[in-house]
Amino acid sequence: MSRVIQLKNGRIIDPSQQSDEVADLWIKDGIIVDHRSVDGENAEVFDLAGNWVVPGLIDMHVHLREPGEEYKETIASGCRAAAAGGFTAVACMPNTKPVNDNSSVTRFICEQAASCAARVYPVGAISQESGGERLAEYGEMKAAGAVAVTDDGQPVVDSRLMRRAMEYASSHGLLVMSHAEEISLSRGGCMHEGEVSTRLGLRGIPAAAESIMVYREIALAELTGARVHISHVSTEQALALIGNAKARGIKVTAETAPHYFTLTEQAVLGYDTHAKMNPPLRTEKDRQAVRAALRDGTLDAIATDHAPHSVLQKEVEFNLAANGIVGLETSLSLSLVLVREGVIDPVRLVQLMSCAPAAILGVAGGSLRIGEAADVTVIDPQRRFTFSAEKSHSKGKNTPFDGWKLQGKAVLTLLAGKITHRDL
Repeated sequence: MSRVIQLKNGRIIDPSQQSDEVADLWIKDGIIVDHRSVDGENAEVFDLAGNWVVPGLIDMHVHLREPGEEYKETIASGCRAAAAGGFTAVACMPNTKPVNDNSSVTRFICEQAASCAARVYPVGAISQESGGERLAEYGEMKAAGAVAVTDDGQPVVDSRLMRRAMEYASSHGLLVMSHAEEISLSRGGCMHEGEVSTRLGLRGIPAAAESIMVYREIALAELTGARVHISHVSTEQALALIGNAKARGIKVTAETAPHYFTLTEQAVLGYDTHAKMNPPLRTEKDRQAVRAALRDGTLDAIATDHAPHSVLQKEVEFNLAANGIVGLETSLSLSLVLVREGVIDPVRLVQLMSCAPAAILGVAGGSLRIGEAADVTVIDPQRRFTFSAEKSHSKGKNTPFDGWKLQGKAVLTLLAGKITHRDL
């Protein structure tokens, strides 16, 4: 017998169809359908008055740690955290152990994810073992399921190799994602270089370490005609370069993460390792520039850079602590602050967190069109709650947002019509 679901009275926001209206969404056997094609008498009905019904959120930058560091996160636990945060799909970075630089690892990730609570799109390594010396085999990884390539976690230092990577990736229809960091400027640094780092006696990382490499990636994209995506942008300088490149028609896209428009270097005071990440938290001026870039289109997407670590890597001296925080279960709530403060509107939020990531990665999703798989997120923009890292679904508890009082969250997540998270 067919399963029919009626999502009733919700505010349907779907930028892919220029739709923003209160209406019903009908799902039959995991597919979005026209209400005239179903018998509503036996439907499972959810009255969603006051809630937003949007295309399933897509996080194009997460670290799932499996294979090799399952004590930090598994594909299954990461997907449960994703569903709880309203995400129906994630793209996972290749810095696993072993590195995802070949079809065997790519295939393993896809097989592990097949029965999980979110779709998982593997991102392969640019270079073998992410060593920055020899290109990985992109064709084989794509055939196994990879959607992009990156050496995220460390930059590709050799400009000639990066040029070849862009050319090779283009020939296979793969996106190149760049971890933009000039390592000779950042080496040994553990937070943003400025007044706060001086006060704390910590070696800093200047904003130029990001912008110099962003300039190189743009120059190579212009030279090769390839698509390049700049990951986790954090500085005003880098945003100015990206905006200029877009104006000149260069194929560059970019993302930021909620911590860069929510926090600043001030969060490091007290040597809180939960505020240590790469790139580091920047100045208030940079934070405001990121917010403006989300509004004006310089930035294309909001990603989490979800990076779970155990206490073994975080409860140590600040300069020795691992970089990164978890973010799948706080991203939506922190991004909704931008809506309440009038920086962006709800339609733009959905564009940044669903439609654009799907388009950039070239994957399904980002739409509630009839005939599409019913990957749907229901958001209660008024729901207030206190985030508890201990109660989160991720194995990682490393977050500066533990105990924060937040407003707005995903209350229902459906993956091909199957409920993966419910908090109605």
